[in-house]
Amino acid sequence: METATLQVSGMTCGGCVRGVTKLLNALDGVTKADVSLEAKRAVVDYDAAKLNVDQIKRAIEGAGYEVAG
Repeated sequence: METATLQVSGMTCGGCVRGVTKLLNALDGVTKADVSLEAKRAVVDYDAAKLNVDQIKRAIEGAGYEVAG
């Protein structure tokens, strides 16, 4: 199991956080996603055999947010 901490910008409300959390948890290989509006951060636990950090970043960016980290 791996953990990725990504800086996510563009989230403005709790709805954004719920949407990003739901999106991440729906990815095959993600076991847990903790998204924080205040910290502008997503901490994602994932199975590196099924998913990589670039795929996680692309999923978040595809939802309209910017990712660094």
